[in-house]
Amino acid sequence: MVTKAQVVEALKGVMDPELHRNLVELGMVRDVEIEDGNVNVTLALTTLACPLRGQIVDDVKAAVAPLDGVQEVEVDLTEMTDEERRRIGIGVPQKGSLEEMNDVRRVVAVMSGKGGVGKSLVSALLAIALRREGHRVGILDADITGPSIPKMFFPRGARLGMGPMGPIPPRTDSGIHIMSINLLLEQEDMAVIWRGPLVSGAIKQFWGDIFWGVLDYLVVDLPPGTSDASLTVMQSLPMSGIVLVTSPQDLAGMVVRKAANMARQMGTPIVGLVENMSYFECPDTGKRYDIFGPSHAAKVAQEIGVPLLGQLPIDPEIARLSDAGEIEDYAAEAFVPIARQVIERVPEARQPVPPPA
Repeated sequence: MVTKAQVVEALKGVMDPELHRNLVELGMVRDVEIEDGNVNVTLALTTLACPLRGQIVDDVKAAVAPLDGVQEVEVDLTEMTDEERRRIGIGVPQKGSLEEMNDVRRVVAVMSGKGGVGKSLVSALLAIALRREGHRVGILDADITGPSIPKMFFPRGARLGMGPMGPIPPRTDSGIHIMSINLLLEQEDMAVIWRGPLVSGAIKQFWGDIFWGVLDYLVVDLPPGTSDASLTVMQSLPMSGIVLVTSPQDLAGMVVRKAANMARQMGTPIVGLVENMSYFECPDTGKRYDIFGPSHAAKVAQEIGVPLLGQLPIDPEIARLSDAGEIEDYAAEAFVPIARQVIERVPEARQPVPPPA
């Protein structure tokens, strides 16, 4: 017969996906009951709203089920007390040294579950369009391991400055403040080989330890996926909303629905959907071609229940200007109505939600 000690020992091999410590060490294993080969494990999560609780339950079952004599594994979930959360270092996010001095009115993240759909481009064009509308704008490049924002804006490179209040992000020619890990590297192509906690720590520092001053909008360029960086932004920053980015392929639509589900689980408003690389317009004839197949954007937006903010064409001029660090010279007529919808739909920033497990 399987024993309680054997079950607990097996659970030492189950790691919390975000905290990267095992469930026993974290004190999450509240109780283990065994009867006729049926094992019931009670776990206390840091919050029942944890977006990764399904994965934790599956990992527990996978660890306990192979033990000799186990017939079935059931997992009950409860929630830690405030004191238990504090003991493992989870609580209200710590404020950065300059956070109280900054006045950032709205925080808008650009997100997609899939790479290669143009999140950084949409982030850049959104910031440029907002700036052209007369707003004070910054970009926080949260893609720590694959940053591309500085390359698009600074043809001669740029470095983080230092002022009387602390570190100051450099400004582009039009006055957009930009913070990115590439501003701290000796060479722009140096690899940043960091695990999740370091990535999360860098994003928090970019928000709270940088002197942004007064901004009407801070655009956050998120990396692909629904993991550490996205969790950190939604938990630690006072989010006003998320702009989702997709491309015409049905696969991209499927993955962006994952990102939408994450935003909803985290209680973050979704502003709308932008389809990038929607079509190519021949400069000689004006005829449109669906290079990546017919658009699914309207269908995806309807399934998610958000407005389709706009569709952006494939334009070789974007690639040329981005490579030259001159993206601000792009006319971006197609993005003007998108930016104006964002302005209409995005409220002032709200306070961050307490971080789940």
